[in-house]
Amino acid sequence: MINVNTNIAALKVMTAFNDSQGNLSKALQRLSSGLRVNSSQDDPSGLGVSMRLNAQIARKSVVYDEVNNAVSFLDTQDGVMDAANSVLQRMAELTQLGVGSLNTSAQAIYQVEYDELEDELEGLLSEEFNGKSLFADGGGSLTVFTSDNTSQTASMTQANMEDLVYDVVNGGSVTNTATYSAITTAINNLAELRATNGAEQNRFERAASVLDAGIINLTAANSRIMDADVAQESVNMTKYDILQQSSLAMLVQANQNKENILRLLE
Repeated sequence: MINVNTNIAALKVMTAFNDSQGNLSKALQRLSSGLRVNSSQDDPSGLGVSMRLNAQIARKSVVYDEVNNAVSFLDTQDGVMDAANSVLQRMAELTQLGVGSLNTSAQAIYQVEYDELEDELEGLLSEEFNGKSLFADGGGSLTVFTSDNTSQTASMTQANMEDLVYDVVNGGSVTNTATYSAITTAINNLAELRATNGAEQNRFERAASVLDAGIINLTAANSRIMDADVAQESVNMTKYDILQQSSLAMLVQANQNKENILRLLE
């Protein structure tokens, strides 16, 4: 049928042109943003999954930071206890010198240094990390979440260095063999505290490794949903650009075809 009012061919070409234009616009948007999903209409289900993944990644990241803070707390605590160990070793040396010395004035000098070391040891008890005491009289612990769903926790010990170390050697005399024995006990107690510290550090570092792996895997999963495939979108851009230009050329041709009707009216 030949008609004038309706140009079906042109309408079909316009539909193809609009489709190509829409797809070209989408490809350009994806290339410019780097995202495959730029609005909810691009992939409603994917966007919903991505939002949940992002929330979980954020939670894991916070817990990961807290776990690493716990490692830093314990590492700082161990550094202080290492300093306490040096103090105890010097106390032991002074006691050996004092007990074996026949010179009263030398013993007095040794005792002066011993007392100073006691004060230094006492000062170490007040050390803190980010406002939290590293040590607690009678011992203590701080609980840290090690999973993003709060189902797993671990404790870091506020070592009882006051009772087990300082009080054991406090008031000692370099001329008394019992003082040397007390220092040996304090060193053994300190060794146990440091062993506990090391075990807790390992516990938190393993938890950090698990959290880090989880963050990486969740991020990869989210990337597969949200990130644009630049190579594919570049191909799409070229494809739809050519189709758009072809549609324009065909639209001109479809409109020209209607001009043939005029020949029937000559």
